[in-house]
Amino acid sequence: MSTETLEFQAEARQLLQLMVHSIYSNKDIFLRELISNASDALDKRRLAGLTDDSLRTDDPHIAVEVDKDSRTLTVRDNGIGMSRDDVVGLIGTIARSGTAETLRRLKESKDSAELIGQFGVGFYSVFMVADRVRLLTRRAGEETGVRWESDGDGTYTIETAEDVPEGTSVTVHLRPADEEDALYDYAEEGKVREIVKRYSDFISFPIRMGDETLNSMKALWARPRSEVKDEEYQEFYRHISHDWSEPLEIIRMRAEGTFEYEALLFVPARAPHDLFQRDARHGIQLYVKRVFIMDDSRELLPGHLRFVKGVVDAADLSLNVSREILQQDRHIQLIRRRLAKKVLSTVKDLMRNDAEKYRTFWREFGAVVKEGLLDPAEDHRTILDVASFASTAGDEPTSLAEYAARMKDGQDKIYFMTGESRAQIENSPHLEAFRAQGYEVLLLTDPVDEIWVEAVRQHDGKEFRSVARGSVDLPAEEEVSEERSGSYATLLTWLNETLDEVKDVRLTTRLTSSPACLVNDADGITPALERMYRAMGQELPPVKRVLELNPEHPLVGGLRAAYEERGADAELAETAELLYGTALLAEGGDLADPARFAKLLADRLARTM
Repeated sequence: MSTETLEFQAEARQLLQLMVHSIYSNKDIFLRELISNASDALDKRRLAGLTDDSLRTDDPHIAVEVDKDSRTLTVRDNGIGMSRDDVVGLIGTIARSGTAETLRRLKESKDSAELIGQFGVGFYSVFMVADRVRLLTRRAGEETGVRWESDGDGTYTIETAEDVPEGTSVTVHLRPADEEDALYDYAEEGKVREIVKRYSDFISFPIRMGDETLNSMKALWARPRSEVKDEEYQEFYRHISHDWSEPLEIIRMRAEGTFEYEALLFVPARAPHDLFQRDARHGIQLYVKRVFIMDDSRELLPGHLRFVKGVVDAADLSLNVSREILQQDRHIQLIRRRLAKKVLSTVKDLMRNDAEKYRTFWREFGAVVKEGLLDPAEDHRTILDVASFASTAGDEPTSLAEYAARMKDGQDKIYFMTGESRAQIENSPHLEAFRAQGYEVLLLTDPVDEIWVEAVRQHDGKEFRSVARGSVDLPAEEEVSEERSGSYATLLTWLNETLDEVKDVRLTTRLTSSPACLVNDADGITPALERMYRAMGQELPPVKRVLELNPEHPLVGGLRAAYEERGADAELAETAELLYGTALLAEGGDLADPARFAKLLADRLARTM
């Protein structure tokens, strides 16, 4: 096939321009990324060789070559290699989702190292130091190879190449060195040795420069904690996570006995951009007796802890283990439970001993941790013990233990309300009586909160109770007197007949300053949850709710007086419609006919002037 000149995908061209004109300080990361890619390719070939003997290689390694005279740096591996389609798909485009967010954050960041690896675009970092890049590759098992070249100007050439060894080599034609960039002369062997030792010493394949092996290849998880520096853990975390920032917490585990394994886990300091994307790759790396088996084993941790990075090295699994076997293996299930318990106990320790770290963790990962409350098989108590929630008691989130310690005498329920934002909930009429009597209410604003409160009914013997459902049941609250209820009986009957949108109309003591509010039945579906189901394409029958009226409010009292004086008429029916509409808007609901509501309100205001 003849040489073709192709254009990079639009987003890739923008990213290239950021790299070519980079002013970022830490340019060493390009070599770390090339070596990391080579290591991944060797892992993939070793894994493929477990089921296909023809793909095995006797000497898996990474070679680094420096030519000072021609100012080139080459990183070569004999890994799985790439086909022509692989090269176009993996290098010509940014295949991963979230591209726009990638570019925005790279443009705004002062340190590209924090973002380049995280977004999986590390190969492009070579253009921070390169005038031109040439890639030669042949996929293991195929006859012909591919030559790819680009100077980062937005286009690249690609052609079929003969006599290319299996694997991949990337040759970086380095820019001329100048005094300003003296510290970054990557044509110097000493500089390359320094970078490899600092960033890639733990790579499990030999990294060679001539006859010299540059890395120790020691598995960090197998070395005593006293022998491993914090910097080594941090570099290993960056290698497996592609996140250049330091981990929030490091967790080591070792199990001995009938089933032996070692684990080295990292809790990130920030959520990855694809944490909630369905096609995102999550999971722990699985090794068997130091042999890499699987890159994203989701079976080793439950989904609500999918943000945790790390490795598990098991001693008693088969090298031919498959995902299907992992799902059924009782040892894997045991590891899964122990790892999950250890992660949550580590979070609990942060909660007790390092408030700042804990707040960072919960801000970044609280919403996903609460997903575990939806799974009946998970330990709901442990999850709730490490959870914290916004509250009417103050600006800082509170734990359930802290909430319980502040409960009023006679209170036996944990009061909460769900909504789209803290401001929306705090302005809700449903909170008026609770606020007036000094009862604390949890403010739940994550989408998952709408669902888990349906599944988890109590914690530590205390029932969760929504302030927007059923009748108000505050210990000190008196019910509406029979005399007052009787005086409103005819009005309530008429409103029930007039307002088709509501299930019932009744008086309430939950309101102190608002005229009305809408309330769900004790087992009814909330409006937010209803909207979530509809957004997912699930049609629901219309949900009617209860309209509660505050008999102490002048508007409600005036409505009763007008009805008793002149009976039902069109103007009174419009007032009832406005009353219902304001209650719906007060909780952030959507009017069925906003234009009609606006017209009724404008006409009513005009008559008062």
